Amino acid sequence: MRFLTRTALVAAAIASLSPAARADMTLAQKKNCMACHAVDRKIVGPSFKEVAAKYAKDKKAEAMLAEKIVKGGKGVWGEMAMPPNAQVNADEAKTLAKWVLATK
Repeated sequence: MRFLTRTALVAAAIASLSPAARADMTLAQKKNCMACHAVDRKIVGPSFKEVAAKYAKDKKAEAMLAEKIVKGGKGVWGEMAMPPNAQVNADEAKTLAKWVLATK
């Protein structure tokens, strides 16, 4: 059995996603979200699946997460603060928030 590198595994995971999901994963990578988050496991911050589960029934979650992506936040997931992401504009933050909440 051949072992794949982490890059190859990420590429395979992205390739298996729908075009819209790939675009949003690409945006998350481009905007440096993946430095602290992964889809299915905690890195520095919670996994995107954990975020989606936590806010699954919250009707205001998309707007709240979009704001948190831009402005940062703290105290929800522990002591580690999420810094503001100056690379992300308001429309990109909405796209990212919607994508994170759709992660299952």
